[in-house]
Amino acid sequence: MLFGKWFSRLALTLALARSAASGMAADWTSWRGPNRDGIAPEKGLQKVWDEKGPPLVWKADGFGKGYSSLSISKGIMVTMGEREGAAFVIGIDQSNGKELWATKIGKGEPNCTPTIDGELVYSLGRDGDLACCNIKTGELVWSKNYKKDFGGSMMSGWGYSESPLIDGDRLICTPGSNDAMIAALNKKTGDVIWTSKMPDLGSRGNPGAAYSSIVISNAGGVKQYVQLIGKGIISVAAKDGKYLWNYNRIANGTANIPTPIVKDNFVFCSTGYGTGAALLEIKKAGEEFKVEEKYFLNADQMQNHHGGMVLFGDYIYCGHGHNNGFPLCIEMKTGKVVWGGKQRGAGGGSAAVLLADGNLYFRYEDGKMGLVEATPAEYRLKGAFELASKNGKSWPHPVIVDGLMYIRDHNTLLCYDVRAK
Repeated sequence: MLFGKWFSRLALTLALARSAASGMAADWTSWRGPNRDGIAPEKGLQKVWDEKGPPLVWKADGFGKGYSSLSISKGIMVTMGEREGAAFVIGIDQSNGKELWATKIGKGEPNCTPTIDGELVYSLGRDGDLACCNIKTGELVWSKNYKKDFGGSMMSGWGYSESPLIDGDRLICTPGSNDAMIAALNKKTGDVIWTSKMPDLGSRGNPGAAYSSIVISNAGGVKQYVQLIGKGIISVAAKDGKYLWNYNRIANGTANIPTPIVKDNFVFCSTGYGTGAALLEIKKAGEEFKVEEKYFLNADQMQNHHGGMVLFGDYIYCGHGHNNGFPLCIEMKTGKVVWGGKQRGAGGGSAAVLLADGNLYFRYEDGKMGLVEATPAEYRLKGAFELASKNGKSWPHPVIVDGLMYIRDHNTLLCYDVRAK
């Protein structure tokens, strides 16, 4: 046991030293990484796996139920979990998985991945409890509640799930009310800077926030916040929250989940429950914005239930199918299916997808991990293994920092060494 702890600390120390020498990023401060795109800026990782998988550096328990992933900064990891009905945001030692602090912010199984900004960490409970804490101590700095403070609501009953966005001196979030669909707060005090009022957004879907997280676009030369809500995709101006445009066709009436992809003047979006996917071109005409649908893919062609999509080069990679993670590659500009969409892949159920060093990490619902080369040439499985724990549906997204892959599995955290030897 003592040797195991010593080895764990040594492994992390060597990884940090290696990253410092190579200039690799040592932080993963938000949902789906530094740019919210599911891409880890890592190099020198394993290109193939055998059936045993990469070495397990450490395994830690005690983090409760929930589907939160991890954020990491300066040796501290942060996640969320439910213990005896209460929801906690939890600080963890990156070197060994030891809990450093836990702060109660609400109740129920949390879905939010906390966001780190310097000395502060921001998290959201499923009932809309938004909390700002000190990352070193867990001390509560300020809090808000989406329902009480903004009249917010969710499109359906699985609870708030977004990871708040930090943009400069502001926290951008989605309370989900018609008068405050999106809100900008002072990140240090929680004071309201602006809120976004919505017009009629169309007939599809349900009112309220959904299960996605905000991304930044500069379409038409205007900085804007793009979000998938209960009524589909919306966008508001970053400077004042003014409504800019919306797209209702992508909404379903149960749960709109995947984080949109933004590139130049384009937005790519997808949802499950038999809906599909679409590429939008955002055009500015005078002071107004127009949305042009470049194409729409029906559910049998592409639907990302949850697990996310990754844009790498000109191609989008993801798991396809409702409650499925059939590996799929499409060309973004045309919507052409290049490969996949029918074969099962390395595991079962939905798949959370991360890209690092030219490979896709498919984390399947049934606890299997698959390594797939990110190439439009063909589907190339480079190896697969079974995770060292299986506490429920394996939905939280993988995180790779400094050559180490971190996996949240409800009560358990796993750390694997995925560096090339």
